[in-house]
Amino acid sequence: AAMALSGDLWAELPAERRIFCSVLLFSWAVYLWEAFLAHRQRRVYRTTTHVPQELGQIMDSETFEKSRLYQLDKSTFSFWSGLYSEVEGTMILLCGGIPFLWKLSGQISGRAGFGPEYEIVQSLVFLLLATLFSALTGLPWSLYNTFVIEEKHGFNQQTLGFFFKDAIKKFVVTQCILLPVTSLLLYIIKIGGDYFFIYAWLFTLVVSLVLVTIYADYIAPLFDKFIPLPEGELKQQIETMAKSIDFPLTKVYVVEGSKRSSHSNAYFYGFFKNKRIVLFDTLLEDYSALNKEPAEGEDGESEETKSKTKNKKQGCKNEEVLAVLGHELGHWKLGHTVKNIIISQMNSFLCFFLFAVLIGQKELFAAFGFYDTQPTLIGLMIIFQFIFSPYNEVLSFCLTVLSRRFEFQADAFAKELGKAKDLYSALIKLNKDNLGFPVSDWIFSMWHYSHPPLLERLQALKDAKQE
Repeated sequence: AAMALSGDLWAELPAERRIFCSVLLFSWAVYLWEAFLAHRQRRVYRTTTHVPQELGQIMDSETFEKSRLYQLDKSTFSFWSGLYSEVEGTMILLCGGIPFLWKLSGQISGRAGFGPEYEIVQSLVFLLLATLFSALTGLPWSLYNTFVIEEKHGFNQQTLGFFFKDAIKKFVVTQCILLPVTSLLLYIIKIGGDYFFIYAWLFTLVVSLVLVTIYADYIAPLFDKFIPLPEGELKQQIETMAKSIDFPLTKVYVVEGSKRSSHSNAYFYGFFKNKRIVLFDTLLEDYSALNKEPAEGEDGESEETKSKTKNKKQGCKNEEVLAVLGHELGHWKLGHTVKNIIISQMNSFLCFFLFAVLIGQKELFAAFGFYDTQPTLIGLMIIFQFIFSPYNEVLSFCLTVLSRRFEFQADAFAKELGKAKDLYSALIKLNKDNLGFPVSDWIFSMWHYSHPPLLERLQALKDAKQE
């Protein structure tokens, strides 16, 4: 009877109230699910205090304990920042933060001589204020993460000055891309007629391809120093391996990641016959600044980011670096990169199509406090961020499952290149350098891990190693 009564009450609510309540309830349901998973994983961190038998050969007890405490700190931090984020989002919705900011944007653009008919100008002011608000509220969390958690566990290499310079630069660069792209997108939606969703999708496709093309050459160097990998044995071996699988390699760079953090990585980028490989200096035993004592009297950038060297050898030997690259090139050879782009664009097209179907629904705008106006930017925000959130959650999980499958395939590719033994030792070293914790709760791992757990990857490689 109680269920029937609540059902009747729900049915009596106006459509906009039902939409608003559904969005809020779903947001909290996702948050509680994530919190439940994180709680299960924290229990693993707390209770697994000794190296499990199957990891005896892989991890010493000191590294195991370090990684356990690091991941526990990260998880606790994640709990509080996630709770804050959820409460902040809820308060913004309940207190009408979005219509308030839209009104404020109208007043600011009005003072600059742009009336209500200049909707795109008002939208850009709104976007600037919203991203500024987000950057400022996120700043204390980012500072705590960098200078308390990452610092405590020996990963942070930044000074406070570098951090703020970096944050301002990041904000400015983001605005320089975000504002022109958004204004063009809104213009296309306005003039596109019945088939605007096709033009909007094509525009975002072109923008994403341009950004992928220029990112590493023009955007990334604004933040980090890229230098060509010097001539030598490693470069020759990389070129030989690339040639053996017809990878059209044009350049190999080393990026100075160590002035920011001691986490390590490698990736490739570029289209068609123009590919580049980027190696983090922290990945390379011979190049990692963390393995060197800073020279006396060094000034400028290196002194500003003073390498807080720990007494440990970091990075991989050349053979192991080649094995890691064998894995990365496997993603290219097996078409994973192209498949990911196709999936992303199909999803993007579907979202724009559904947006075109829903944009005329006045109830959607009314649900979020927009009774008299239906601004396009607000429509995009409501539909993409709130209405599509159940779909986004399902898609995200499916992509995580697919990503794990791709990782196993890329490992198998490196194995075919004869790199099983070196990849095995590289994975162990990278796990140790990055203080990865090799034990995980099965539901947490299934929902979150885009890479298979370390033990599963090692097991798959071990079979090949012993052959």
